[in-house]
Amino acid sequence: MINKNLNSGEIITDGDKSSTLRLLFPQWQGGNNASYMFGSEMLAWLAPNTDGPVERVNVQEPTTDPLIVEDGIVARQALLDQANDARRLIDKHNPERIVVLGGDCLVTLSPFAYLNEKYNGDLAILWVDTHPDVMNKSVFQHGHAMVMGNLLGEGDEDFIDLVQQPVKSSHVMFAGIRETLPELPEVRDMEKKFFERFQLRSVSPETLAQNSKPVIDWLKEIGVRNVAIHIDLDVLDPKLFRSLLFSNPDPSTPKIVGSPSGGMTLKQVTDLLSEVAEHVDVVGLSITEHLPWDAIALKKMLSDLPLIGINK
Repeated sequence: MINKNLNSGEIITDGDKSSTLRLLFPQWQGGNNASYMFGSEMLAWLAPNTDGPVERVNVQEPTTDPLIVEDGIVARQALLDQANDARRLIDKHNPERIVVLGGDCLVTLSPFAYLNEKYNGDLAILWVDTHPDVMNKSVFQHGHAMVMGNLLGEGDEDFIDLVQQPVKSSHVMFAGIRETLPELPEVRDMEKKFFERFQLRSVSPETLAQNSKPVIDWLKEIGVRNVAIHIDLDVLDPKLFRSLLFSNPDPSTPKIVGSPSGGMTLKQVTDLLSEVAEHVDVVGLSITEHLPWDAIALKKMLSDLPLIGINK
């Protein structure tokens, strides 16, 4: 693909695909949900083949033991170890571009921090997500909801130490975001103050259903050459796409309180990203939080069947 700089008209080519590292990162502890590991592995299977390098981050396998809260964050040390292993694998290749197939949203931390350093701050982040992921451990214990705050240089000190060059707040746009519901007043208040303090910009799924103009106008305004795009699949409408946290069919699963579900379609997300790629160089793509409930249930059933099963 050939792209054009929005301001100068300079032609930018995607370059050799061998300079694109594909990072398989089946992390599950950030959302404290073992199913994220299977979802990540299935996502990697579904993705088109690549001629470039592929690496898999060393992620601890789920066990029956509950995860422990460490200094206010669930599985803090495991998350740090895995983020550092991801960075080790990235530095091994020194890629121009990175594709991340996750796992929970925290898998995006090390790759996007690297890319912001690689391009010396000439990087925009388009965060396609129902949630902004700017929480901290004073209001929430799960690391996957803190990643964008970490990239902006805020949060637990060991996580922000992984971000040698924080992303400029003007270089961040949230697409598909929905306001946290009143059932979580502390979170809602914290997110509102965070957005005001950093003067962060966002665009709703309802607006994006009409066109991508707010995102393109933002890219024109900041004039960057490169963009990294994070996609949390929960930006999708769970009535239309079922492989999401909000679509868990298990009636024994506790109801999700205060967290809004997504409102976009697959086509709307595809159209948005395709239009962005027409104007700037996409150097990062992170796809996260895939939860294929039907496949997970079928996998368990196969394990329990006679002849084929492993649990008999």
